[in-house]
Formats: sequence, structure tokens, C-alpha cells
Amino acid sequence: MDSAPGQQPRPSAEPDGPLVVIGGYVLLLLLGALQGLVGCFQYSRALGSFPVAAVIFAVLIGVTCVLGAWGMGKPLGGLMPAVGWFITSFVLAMSTPGGSVVITNTAAGKWYLFGGSACAVAGVVLGFARQSPARTGASRRGVLRPGGLRPGAHPVPGPASPQPDARKPDL
Repeated sequence: MDSAPGQQPRPSAEPDGPLVVIGGYVLLLLLGALQGLVGCFQYSRALGSFPVAAVIFAVLIGVTCVLGAWGMGKPLGGLMPAVGWFITSFVLAMSTPGGSVVITNTAAGKWYLFGGSACAVAGVVLGFARQSPARTGASRRGVLRPGGLRPGAHPVPGPASPQPDARKPDL
């Protein structure tokens, strides 16, 4: 980038390359797995008999899913942390051949697994709803954002599009 002395270089308007995007999705998957790993060992912290840590970890994965979808600009960004959390949490919830478990069948364990599952699903659904064509109005106009026209759709005349030419024969 060239810039004149004393001027800030302009940021590139080019979209991120595929390697950057794939790396972002992989990091979101790993973040969800890390949240599941920490949550599986810390879910039983409580204030009195209320499992505060289980509720906090459940809400945290839901917020991570919503923010992942928002940050990546695609619903897949919200799905990746949920997938990482589900894999980690449910693998650690299974018993070993010796009968040991990490997540016990207690109120805190149920709050963590079922509450976390519900919050992760809610976060993913919010990510999909935020990006749906009905919400953006693209389906009513017949235009999809990055790809152009929907198959079978006709462009809506507007200030930027040319009007159909109603030519009259020359007399």
C-alpha cells in the first residue's frame, strides 16, 4: 500500500482469504471445546445448593455461539463453538470401563449438560435467525447478498438499474 507522508494507509477492502476464514472457524471450534473442557471440571461450584458455575458455563456457551455467528458474519460461526462444546462435554460425560465419570448425575451435572445444550442450541438458532433472508428482506426483493440473483428471480428496477427500454419506431 502506498500512502503519502503524514497519511494513514487505507485498510484493504478485499475480503479475507479462505485460509483466514477457515482458521477463524477452527479457532471457534477449539474455543467451544476449551469451554467444554473447563466446564466439565468446574461445573460443580455452587453457592449454597445452587449450581452457579453450571449456569454460568451454560450461558457462556450460548453467548459464544451468538458472538461467533456475529463475528464471522455467517451462522456457521455460531455452530462451530457449539460443536466443540458438545463433543467435549458429552465425551467427558460418558463413563469409562471402570465406571468413572467426570460429570456426575447431580443437579449441577444436569444443569451443566442440559442447560448448556439448550443455550448452545439457542445461540445457534439466534445466529441462523440473524442471517436469514426473511430478516434481511433479501427474499422479498429476489436478491441474495453475495451471490446476486436467486435462481428464477428478476431484478427489481431501481435508481441504479436501467429501466426497460420501450422503444418507439422511428417515424
